[in-house]
Amino acid sequence: MRKKILTVSAMTAVAVLSLSACSGTTDAPAEGGGQLEIDVPDIPMQKELGDYEGEVNIVAWSGFVESDWSDAFTEETGCVVNRRVAGTSDEMVQLMRTGDYDLVSASGDASLRLIAGGDVQPLNLELIPNFGDDIVEGMKGQIYDTINGKSYGIPIGRGANILQYDSEVVTEEPTSWDVAWEKDSPYAGKIIAYDAPIYIADAAVYLMAHEPELGIKNPYALDEEQLAAVVDLLKQQNGIVSEYWADPAAQITSFAGGTTVLGTSWEVLRKLTEDDRFKSVLPEEGSTGWSDAWMLAAEAKSPNCAYAWMDYASSPEVNGAIAMNFGMAPANAAFCDTSDEAKAHCEYYNATNEEYFKKVWFWTTPIEQCIDGRTDVTCTNFQQWTDAWLTVKN
Repeated sequence: MRKKILTVSAMTAVAVLSLSACSGTTDAPAEGGGQLEIDVPDIPMQKELGDYEGEVNIVAWSGFVESDWSDAFTEETGCVVNRRVAGTSDEMVQLMRTGDYDLVSASGDASLRLIAGGDVQPLNLELIPNFGDDIVEGMKGQIYDTINGKSYGIPIGRGANILQYDSEVVTEEPTSWDVAWEKDSPYAGKIIAYDAPIYIADAAVYLMAHEPELGIKNPYALDEEQLAAVVDLLKQQNGIVSEYWADPAAQITSFAGGTTVLGTSWEVLRKLTEDDRFKSVLPEEGSTGWSDAWMLAAEAKSPNCAYAWMDYASSPEVNGAIAMNFGMAPANAAFCDTSDEAKAHCEYYNATNEEYFKKVWFWTTPIEQCIDGRTDVTCTNFQQWTDAWLTVKN
């Protein structure tokens, strides 16, 4: 799915990377979904910590596990951190299923697959003291990592999929996604869109607002009729799109080079253009977004070191370092008060602005059980979305 990037050296780092980057209830995307009952494997939760095993093997997005903080963790615990950088959510799922890794920094388009597949175990939050009151409310108890009242993920950070535009061409700030979706858009042929099956949810968010008769209540809970309508909109957009992006460096280049003047982006990508003419907005319809969480393998070989890492990485200082390194809102709000630089970072990424994130539907793996609460229909699953996406650009 998503490709993620390391933002340390700004454009230099992005230029050499091609790494890629889910919540909601029936009423509002910011509400927790952990109350929904889903049939998942019954895997026991660890009750207490034991001796450290000496190492921990982690699958992570680029920039999440760096020596600047992992060396200190090793010195403190004796647990050597072995990192494997993954480029996509699909790769993360595949790697976790090998049994070679203890932890993964999963996004919402992978987490439900891992939970439903029995690949990760529920977490004992009492063994993770840093998962406390300072963790922002909007990242607790969400459907993508909290099932049947059990937590499977420790939040790392989040971000919205925003509408970015070139203010020298798009001289009036857009208030709606219509400029990116409707065939009569004045920017037709200069629009960029995200290249992944999960982008189907972006079209669903737009139709939730503009075609309420379709009855879409959650963009990740689409029955076959709703999916067909969403795919029709995506095919319509295909006619006005100049290109699709999965590689963040290519997205930045497209905007900077003038090929694109408007389209889907992340705040960090807008920042990395290093050009004030590029602006962004979260349109009135809302948007999709992403939220990442540490998840523990069901049969982890080093569960005690893994628990120690989740606690360590959830501290204000380390969680903040990860958030600043990648370019996202941190999960631990206490970081925002640690320095003027931290405060500025949190303000830029709306870290503690829950009103902002109430408009964001975080990536959630689509499954056959409708997560909007419907029981009279079967919803489409991730494989059906993948198949549908292949038809959009053909």
